[in-house]
Amino acid sequence: MPLDPAARAFLDQVAAMGAPPTHTLPPAVIRAARIPAPPGPEVARVEDMEVSGPEGPIPVRLYYPSNEPNLPVLVWYHGGGWVIGSVDGDDPTARRLCVATGAIVISVDYRLAPEHPYPAAVDDAYAVAVWAWQNAPRYGADQTRMAIGGWSAGANLAAVVTLLSRDRGGPTFRHQLLVVPVTDHRMETPSYTENAEGYILSKPLMDWFYGHYAPEGVDRAHPSISPLFAPSHAGLPPADIHVAEFDPLRDEGEAYAAALQAAGVPVTVTRHPGQIHTFFTAAHLFPYGLKTVGVAAERLRAALK
Repeated sequence: MPLDPAARAFLDQVAAMGAPPTHTLPPAVIRAARIPAPPGPEVARVEDMEVSGPEGPIPVRLYYPSNEPNLPVLVWYHGGGWVIGSVDGDDPTARRLCVATGAIVISVDYRLAPEHPYPAAVDDAYAVAVWAWQNAPRYGADQTRMAIGGWSAGANLAAVVTLLSRDRGGPTFRHQLLVVPVTDHRMETPSYTENAEGYILSKPLMDWFYGHYAPEGVDRAHPSISPLFAPSHAGLPPADIHVAEFDPLRDEGEAYAAALQAAGVPVTVTRHPGQIHTFFTAAHLFPYGLKTVGVAAERLRAALK
């Protein structure tokens, strides 16, 4: 299918700015240059707090859909290749998911590379998931109705946390929402070749992300970096996986869905025609992305009933 006209307009706008490629710049420069998205919908209330982590406090932001007690929960991890991105950047997405699911959304500001390379993000992601599970009554949530999710590198962390939780006897999740997930460090799939340049995410940029997050000497095939390579995917939460047609990560997302299905995990996987990597979280620019947020949220709401 041809590129979505909204995606084409977005890419043309980015090209017209004439900025150097992201992978040629230092992370601090990229972080400082990011333009905030328009605000998302109003929620009942928002609370910023800190959770104790393995190396210090981890900032989190809680979004409440209402003031009712015993609400379901979604633990959410932002994208950005483990190097860029933030709770502030994902604020509109977190608000959309909160309103549409009726769940408390806990958005996690995990530590970023290269200042904090692997396994810092994994350690923070797991610590917040455990905190959310153990302390659910304290912040008005139902411990038995928890989900986990994220997009891109955040979806990678969500997938990794489900593996760790299963293996360590940690939190139990009813559902995992994985949007354009990173699951395989090799970058050798056909979707990498087909979408080599020009669609925001590229192989050089993924090389740049991996180079900062898991530099030379780190085993990138470890399941806590490449969850596709876990020895077993049995016993993981039912998954809703979304991939974009014009995205280098498309095939590894579908491969992860296939691995879960082969292990007996219920999976819904959708390849979104004409879409690029950012369609879901830049939903203010992508009508198709906004619709997809609604579909994903409805599936999550049903799983958390």
